[in-house]
Amino acid sequence: MDWTDRRRRFRAVLSGSRCIHPGSVYDPLSVRIAEDLGFEIGMFAGSTASLTVLGAPDLIVLTLTEFAQQCYRICRAGNLPLLVDADHGYGNALSVKRTVEELETAGVAGLTIEDTVLPAPFAATKAQFTSIDEGVGKMRAALAGRQDPSLAVIGRTGAIAVTGLDDTIARVTAYADTGVDGIFLVGVRSREQLDAIAAAVKIPLILGSAPPELQDLGYLAASGVRICLQGHLPIMAAVRAVHDTLKALRDGTAPASIGGVASDELMKQVTRDASYKRWSREFLGT
Repeated sequence: MDWTDRRRRFRAVLSGSRCIHPGSVYDPLSVRIAEDLGFEIGMFAGSTASLTVLGAPDLIVLTLTEFAQQCYRICRAGNLPLLVDADHGYGNALSVKRTVEELETAGVAGLTIEDTVLPAPFAATKAQFTSIDEGVGKMRAALAGRQDPSLAVIGRTGAIAVTGLDDTIARVTAYADTGVDGIFLVGVRSREQLDAIAAAVKIPLILGSAPPELQDLGYLAASGVRICLQGHLPIMAAVRAVHDTLKALRDGTAPASIGGVASDELMKQVTRDASYKRWSREFLGT
């Protein structure tokens, strides 16, 4: 499949002047819903990947192969540019290069590589981070693994909540100097912190979370933030809906009495029923 157009649309967001919210997606149906609702970008996080594929918490027990396969399923289901959380690149810098190769092949439009030491080391009570030199090596390896120049490679760090603002600025400036296409920040809590980081780097910023003080798209856009996540509520809502429906059925509620389910029209829309019927007429004569 040709992934270049969606990658160009993703880059248009990064190079634009607005800040947008991506749609948190995790499978083919959810990405189609996000696309139909008008989201410009989909976001597939490592935590939702672990939930979707393994039913496990976000403890980095998911493998690169499992993650890339789910990315491909999501990408082939529609045309929404997909930003993915590639965690630490599943190992050292050589693993990062391989990660980029696999995810580029899977069709993602952008990916993040972070400098957190993952999985968590034995007896660690808080997040630990690689040295800046090792982080730079991972960013350089990620860029070397890219074959399609339209694929966006984003450096990521959550150091601000652990090692502070000065260390974070040192990290993001070093990563920006490698030529990555943007910086993904986790843990920024104030305008003062964001202003200091925005003054230090001149490439697009992405926020992994935003406290109330930062939930102003106009301010974020003026500060160089192009994408701001809103958490991953869709998969949590889906879990609640499945739980409540199964519980009602188990408790004896008649299926015809279960409310709040998708209509036939919505199911046909998200499964692209009309397209499959057209293909069946054209190719099967049915």
